[in-house]
Amino acid sequence: MFSKHKLSINVSIVAILLWSISSFVLADTDDIYPNLTQNLQLQYLAEPNAQRAHYLAILQTGSAAKSLEYIDLIQQSVATFWRNKKVPIAFDAIESSASLLEKNIALEPAVDDYLSVINALRKLMWLSQTQDWQVITVDALLRPGDSDPNIKLINQRLWLLGDASELLADEVVYQPASAESVKRFQFRHGLKPDAVIGPKTLFWLNQTPLQLASLLAKSFVEKTAYLSQLPQPYLLINIPAFQMVLVDDNQVVLSSKVIVGKPDRPTPLMTGQISNIIINPTWTVPRQILRQDILPQIRHYGDYFADKHFDVFDYEGNRVNKTAEQWQQAAIGRFPYRVVQRPGGDNALGRYKFHFNNDQSIYLHDTPNRTLFSKSQRDLSSGCVRIEKVQQLADWFVNHLVIDKRTWNRLESNYTQTQWFALSASLPVHMVYWRAWVDEQYVIQYRDDIYQLTPKAAVNLLSHQGASKDIVQGLSVN
Repeated sequence: MFSKHKLSINVSIVAILLWSISSFVLADTDDIYPNLTQNLQLQYLAEPNAQRAHYLAILQTGSAAKSLEYIDLIQQSVATFWRNKKVPIAFDAIESSASLLEKNIALEPAVDDYLSVINALRKLMWLSQTQDWQVITVDALLRPGDSDPNIKLINQRLWLLGDASELLADEVVYQPASAESVKRFQFRHGLKPDAVIGPKTLFWLNQTPLQLASLLAKSFVEKTAYLSQLPQPYLLINIPAFQMVLVDDNQVVLSSKVIVGKPDRPTPLMTGQISNIIINPTWTVPRQILRQDILPQIRHYGDYFADKHFDVFDYEGNRVNKTAEQWQQAAIGRFPYRVVQRPGGDNALGRYKFHFNNDQSIYLHDTPNRTLFSKSQRDLSSGCVRIEKVQQLADWFVNHLVIDKRTWNRLESNYTQTQWFALSASLPVHMVYWRAWVDEQYVIQYRDDIYQLTPKAAVNLLSHQGASKDIVQGLSVN
């Protein structure tokens, strides 16, 4: 079985080794203000412009006199960047008599992951400056035991990226040790860790260190700016990560896998306020889902409504009853009815619905199909967000926000009575789209651009869903 703990240890050891090499390389340059240079490089990777490029050149290759001449301008440029993002920095309160080093350190945002991101970027930039990152192409899926001349290059790349604990430099046979490295690589890119090298794995292997650094820097800046403005507690769903966190008192009190919308029915980037919880909810089928998903089922099988416990109403609110054959006929043309699924074990919303007002009919809910949470790629819904640890989330609401706890406790063993519960305060919920980060084990994580939202021209980083035909030619999706 694939072990997250083993992944973290192995990747961290190799990452520390490479970061140490990177530090040595940087120390051997003319850079005399490393903290400031790294901060500025992060900003340039996130939002490149000519002024930042000019200032970087001065710090990295200019003389000491030139750097000192421009130091005030560079510091103000770095400070202005974070101020415009509304990210607090100690620089704004530092004494004018502070040393250059103290001022440069005070320009860094005081967030837990800043130093780990800086180290990750240093490693990636070292790779960009020292390694030839040629495109790897293969003619078929590669599985452990296969022979291919590209195995040597794949092994080298996995070692350079920190996913392999040793360099298998001369192998052309896909060995078990390499398979474990591929699994680690796949896991931290949100792929199924099956050790099969296909288009999705190749896509990420072929992203250059500069592309990866740019994506990480952009994501860090966006995330840091966004989180600096949030009052607590809050719920946050990172859509491409298929992950939800509940944050209270600066602590993640609950983390859960989620299922989000398909690419053709995306979960919107939005903010709302959860104002009610519904236990044993009914489900009024939205017209789009009715048209695209339910009616085709009815045309095929006329007893679908009865088997799935749906009630059908006309628009005056009268319940409509038809035979299976009549429903099949009615589903062919215009369907002037409202369809509601009763509470129960097969209700599409499951046991709980977390409601917040929005004009797109988006909410958080349970699901009867729990097996879907085992998938790596979980863009599977029609736009709403399904939560794996829904019971734990409901329990938190009961302990902190639900007013009528007595009724809630009474309904805990009732699976058919629908009940809305008011809250003592609403809970903010945020749907965001961050594709790269450094996790708590200092492992760089990347995720696919499932909704194709990353500007391609600016980053030159495409989703594997639109990867070059030269890379995926002859391969099945994996």
